[in-house]
Amino acid sequence: MLDFGFDKIALIGAVALIVIGPEKLPRVARTVGTLLGKAQRYVADVKAEVNRSIELEELQKMKTQFETAARDVGQSVRQEVDSATQAFGQTWSDVTGDTSSSDATGALPHLSPEYRHPKKNWRLKRGATPLWFKQKSNVRRHTQSGAARVARFRPPHLNR
Repeated sequence: MLDFGFDKIALIGAVALIVIGPEKLPRVARTVGTLLGKAQRYVADVKAEVNRSIELEELQKMKTQFETAARDVGQSVRQEVDSATQAFGQTWSDVTGDTSSSDATGALPHLSPEYRHPKKNWRLKRGATPLWFKQKSNVRRHTQSGAARVARFRPPHLNR
């Protein structure tokens, strides 16, 4: 930018004092200072926006590089797993002597029974809890209507 030394600023101030006059000089100086501050903020904002756009472009490039690297690793792992599965299926069929246990895709034979959901009876489980534990943990043992519950917990001086 411009290089202003003390002597140049003093010369500009003296000329401004003569041209503008001593009454208007403080107001003009304030206005010039305000405009210079706005210009500096505008330049700083433009620089920051340019830097953000450059960083965004760099981050997008890095993102695409990471995505391609991850995709390549995933494909290589999938290929290795598929080849190992096919080799195991071939070995399994050789050991068992069964040619129908492995299909063309190399899937493993079904070795475990089907999953069955355990039919838990929560009423039976709840009934197996001892009464002393239910009383201690404030579990209701009998159902009560709302009116019976209000009558039960109503203070004695309010009963009629």
